[in-house]
Amino acid sequence: MNDLAPLLSPEGRALLDAVRGTAPADELAVATRLRREHPAELVSAALGQARLRQRAAVKFGTEDAERMFFTPNGVEQSTRASVAGHRAERMRSLGVTSVADLCCGIGGDAIALARAGIRVLAVDRDPLTAAVARTNAEALGLAGLVDVREADVTEVDTDGYDAVFVDPARRGGRGRIFDPEAYSPPLSWAIGAAAKAPYGALKVAPGIPHDVVPAGAEAEWISDGGDVKEAVLWFGTEPGTVRATLLPGPRTLLGTGLPDPEVRPVGRYLYEPDGAVIRSHLVAEVARDLDGGLVDETIAYITADTLRPTPYATAYEITDRLPFNVKKLKALLREREVGILTVKKRGSAVEPEELRKKVKPQGPHSATVFLTRVAGAPTMLVGHPA
Repeated sequence: MNDLAPLLSPEGRALLDAVRGTAPADELAVATRLRREHPAELVSAALGQARLRQRAAVKFGTEDAERMFFTPNGVEQSTRASVAGHRAERMRSLGVTSVADLCCGIGGDAIALARAGIRVLAVDRDPLTAAVARTNAEALGLAGLVDVREADVTEVDTDGYDAVFVDPARRGGRGRIFDPEAYSPPLSWAIGAAAKAPYGALKVAPGIPHDVVPAGAEAEWISDGGDVKEAVLWFGTEPGTVRATLLPGPRTLLGTGLPDPEVRPVGRYLYEPDGAVIRSHLVAEVARDLDGGLVDETIAYITADTLRPTPYATAYEITDRLPFNVKKLKALLREREVGILTVKKRGSAVEPEELRKKVKPQGPHSATVFLTRVAGAPTMLVGHPA
């Protein structure tokens, strides 16, 4: 789809309604039928858009996704609505009333900001992407708050805006980009743009090295439903602060500068910290609250003798500890009649599916096995959710 206009025509919109919810297995039959009365290219575009909407429903919800328009890159790179909503709410709580959204993509963040009552200048240099962002704002009744501009973000004047939000492209022709200076635009430029306004937010990959976070920035790692989604560098808020935010909630854990926890013998319980906690290097804060320690100095598993509720880690009761030995594990699982086996690993080269094939679990019971290191030694910890 290189031109959005045909899909916005009455015929295009009628086709979109006709193909809504089409299953992949039915696409050929649906396309053959519709091409008898409509141009083949328009039918293909409508079916392609229907597929994108189905994919986008995971991020935007079915109701919004079926009203919006997408590009393949737009679906892949757009911010999940829950994460964008969290950021918009934080902007609103800071008193922000206007935001320059640079590299706006298909408009996911602009939509969340507008729904928070914030006026948005949304900028993207790609003509089709900018057109899609504009159409989405209109489709969701937010055109009065979202001004979409097709332009190079490095040439946009952001003076007069309360905040600047930058979401650089982190994918290129060869896939994901790991060097922040290879972002488009580069991280150094984005930092300067975000820091220019009274408030700024810069979306970066969650794997960003901590040593490249500017001293004047606050760093926030965000997970949604246990999956780490992104990191954000905030300017004008709390310089030097590190936080892990878990959605839904939100629940936020602030860094206090604790040293790494001590290594302890494996206790009755094992805690698996949320990914945002691990990425933000705040495992020590969680271990302190649990009165726990690490199973190994290089592994982010916390062990403790007591069960304490925490939103920042998932607790498991450990029933068995074995040196890494597939035969012994298989015998133990057979004895316990374990047929439903969850395999987790940290610090092990063994793939979970590979282990599952070797032990061939059978039976009515379930268990979780952790492939990890304990005090440097390859170990299997067997247990179940506490």
